[in-house]
Amino acid sequence: MMERDQFPTDPRIRTVRHELSLRSVFSVLAILGSLWVVWRIWQILLLLIIALVLAGTLSPIVGWLERHHVRRNWGLGLVLLMLVAAIAGVGALVVPALVTQISDLIASAPTIQAHLASYLVQVPALARGADMIRGVGAERLLAPLGAYALTFAGAAATVVVLGLTTVVLAFYLLADSERVKGFIFALLPRRFHLRSARILLDMETVVGGYVRGQVLTSVLIGIFTFIILWIAGTPSPLALAVVAAFADLIPFVGGALVILPAGLATLTQGVLPAALVCLALLGYLQLESHILVPRIYGQVLRLSPLAVVIALLIGGELLGIVGALLALPVAAGFRVVIEQLRIELPGEQPTEGTQHVLDAQAEALYAQQTEGVSAVNAAEIATVIAEHEQEQEQALSGQLETPIEERDATTLAPPPLATPAAHS
Repeated sequence: MMERDQFPTDPRIRTVRHELSLRSVFSVLAILGSLWVVWRIWQILLLLIIALVLAGTLSPIVGWLERHHVRRNWGLGLVLLMLVAAIAGVGALVVPALVTQISDLIASAPTIQAHLASYLVQVPALARGADMIRGVGAERLLAPLGAYALTFAGAAATVVVLGLTTVVLAFYLLADSERVKGFIFALLPRRFHLRSARILLDMETVVGGYVRGQVLTSVLIGIFTFIILWIAGTPSPLALAVVAAFADLIPFVGGALVILPAGLATLTQGVLPAALVCLALLGYLQLESHILVPRIYGQVLRLSPLAVVIALLIGGELLGIVGALLALPVAAGFRVVIEQLRIELPGEQPTEGTQHVLDAQAEALYAQQTEGVSAVNAAEIATVIAEHEQEQEQALSGQLETPIEERDATTLAPPPLATPAAHS
């Protein structure tokens, strides 16, 4: 055997020793166990996420009722009653009417086929397509729609039940919001409380504003669709208008889901009315995307077009339509977290060092003021401070949009910090 010093020593060769402690093993096992639990209860977590989004959307409404001398419990009850009535009413309206609509479409398939063929004959460039239309068995082509209608009815009933469950869960989150915040803050070190309060407040503003804006645009397209279909004499215009309102929730592909059902249903009145309905809806969708959406949403999401596309693709791949609906609010929430954690994204201006110093000073002062205070009271104090900071930022942004000589110096003063005595 050769002795060790007989081997030539190469300075490029290193011996790396990895030691795995018992604590690291337990940490890895805990992470794997947590992932397994999340995988098992992902549907419940999805309902909770939707409930949180809904609670953030309704919180300003409940707050508005409180400011107008309506007790919080009464305001919550009123909002809950309206939501439950809306969900139950939509389910009772859409499901039977849509099944009837598809049945009528199947029954009138020969008439639609004849109208379409006669129209194609009048256009020389499309005349050859008339023979193809006549050769297709319309009843056989549309027969699967009956099965799709039954499947849709069952899925819609499930959505209604889950929607009611989500509304009730959001109601409890709103009713016990202080305790929920206190529970969250009790799990976090005090040095993270103020930043967490900023994140929660900004997420409520961004996500809630997006959802309320989306509801408004959906209501508007529903009203427009109902008027157009009623004028065209389309059967069940109200049911199709509700379908259009829900389809408008889905970015990009929602427009096709709005136009196609309305156009197919209007074929019972002839090809020309169906074409006019499609053109009218297409024009409205252009108006919505270029005028209404920028005015209603403004810069609330603060997401680039690339981020929107990526979020929609990921959400649709993971959870289908539900994922596509939640993709933008969740992505906006992640954006808020990144901003509040002062993480610098590629292509952005670096955060000023002064901001980091101000954050550290505010958090240190908050930790001093909340020493010995319960988690619930600490959460309330952190929320008040975050609200003051948000008001200051909004006032500052408003000042920057006005000439220097017209600015009010008082809005640039630092917000007062809350004291435990004021909130005990």
